[in-house]
Amino acid sequence: MKGRQLVIIAAVAVAALATGGWLLQRDTAPSATVYQQARLFDDILAHVADYYVDSIDESKLYGMAIDGLLDQLHDPYSVYLKPDDFHELSEQISGDYGGLGFQFEVRDNFVAVVAPLPETPAERAGLQSGDEITALDGQATAGWKNDDVFKKMRGPAGTTVTLTVRRPGVDQPLTFKITRAKIHVRSVGIVMMLDDKVGYIAMSPVSDSSAAEVAQAVDSLSRAGMKSLIFDLRGNPGGSLTQGVGVTDLFLNPGQAVVATKGRAPNSNAEYRDNRAQRWPDLPIVVLVNGFTASAAEIISGALQDHDRALVVGTPTWGKGLVQSVWQLTPETALKLTTARWYTPSGRTIQRASKSEEDQAAQVMAAARGHDSTPLDTTLVYRTDAGRKEYGGGGIRPDLFVTADTFSTAEQAFNKAIGAKAPIYADVLSGYAVDAKMKHQVSSPDFPVTDAMEADVLQRLKARGLTFPPGVVEGARTLFRQEIGYEVARYAFGRIGEFHRRVGDDRQVQEALDLARRARSPQDLLTLAAGSASKPGR
Repeated sequence: MKGRQLVIIAAVAVAALATGGWLLQRDTAPSATVYQQARLFDDILAHVADYYVDSIDESKLYGMAIDGLLDQLHDPYSVYLKPDDFHELSEQISGDYGGLGFQFEVRDNFVAVVAPLPETPAERAGLQSGDEITALDGQATAGWKNDDVFKKMRGPAGTTVTLTVRRPGVDQPLTFKITRAKIHVRSVGIVMMLDDKVGYIAMSPVSDSSAAEVAQAVDSLSRAGMKSLIFDLRGNPGGSLTQGVGVTDLFLNPGQAVVATKGRAPNSNAEYRDNRAQRWPDLPIVVLVNGFTASAAEIISGALQDHDRALVVGTPTWGKGLVQSVWQLTPETALKLTTARWYTPSGRTIQRASKSEEDQAAQVMAAARGHDSTPLDTTLVYRTDAGRKEYGGGGIRPDLFVTADTFSTAEQAFNKAIGAKAPIYADVLSGYAVDAKMKHQVSSPDFPVTDAMEADVLQRLKARGLTFPPGVVEGARTLFRQEIGYEVARYAFGRIGEFHRRVGDDRQVQEALDLARRARSPQDLLTLAAGSASKPGR
């Protein structure tokens, strides 16, 4: 009998080794009721907390369980927002943060001030374009990344920070003690006339002030003589559903549908309609979109397209036809959960079918190059108010397909030659731009990039150890000079100056500008676009 017991024990030991080593602790069988499942979960969590081989804090286990639950939804938009994530979302929606108020770029060993924002602590303190911030409160900025700058420069309004600054042309370091304040990041970034008739507005993201800012921008351009508008939503990641409806409301007539949402919960089902008369009913509008136009920005472009109110130009959008609701759970955390799908006025959903976010991004990038691989469900045909045919899925498809410029073979060789030395290349360009500004080498954003300017930049690159094989620079001279011009314009004339220079090389804007110049009414745009061929990049 004793021998038989030893055999059994040995067999169990072998089985335990083969299966990873376990000891069975028998408990009552779980029931399928929600109450019993909750008890089961608590029991499992308690056992892990008490007996798991590595010690794990019980509060951390609950966090892991929350993340695991949401992960099993297989929905990248449903997430538990921890303090940093919730704070970032709140800033994106409101457009407000506590900080200093300047645009920056991280360079080789310092943080470069591109431009202080108007009426901010940075401007009032005297920071200038080209200043190099070498330390913050005595801590060197060498090696900082973008996230480091955001975290260190921002803080509660009323707190102070001391910056050590190296200014080109000034021998000694400068010290600025600046008090942080509430900074509002405008949703509308650029407002300008492209010529004597066509206005331009770029908006990103869709925040709490978007509708008011767009209305103000259209009014100002109208006073400047605008007859047609280019409304640029490229790269706009979306944001507030309410503000997406509000922006659309500016350009539709009372009673016209903007968007409908449908979900499982009763309060997830809603239809949003225009409720105000528009002030610019005869204004032709071209909406620019690309693969990174998403969410609320797609609501705007989809509604204007469905009602034939605007001509959509560019490449297919991201394809996010889902609505998220946010519940604040504690003062610093929240749950962001997908609660509905949204539909354009014609009834289509633009949600892009994909296996993952990576797959979705790959589809978007392929479409941006003119190789849209997203399958269309041609069995479901939708119609605009004027009867134009549309299909659902795969984002908002533009009325006129125009890709952005792509690199030529020679330009790809130029970029390959730069390779891992891209930070040095960027640092040299910005250093040259600051010097050009300090020496007053350029007087307007339209300055020509001369042979002497190109030679100077090449010499600086060589001094930093970046040289090019024979013929590489010559083959990519247009691109090289464009990049020199953009950088000098940015530091000498600010972001508006840089954009003024870039717009001439932006083929999507140029195509929109050509149509907007010729249109006398919104209907004109649709007629003109019908006669234009879709245009791929170079």
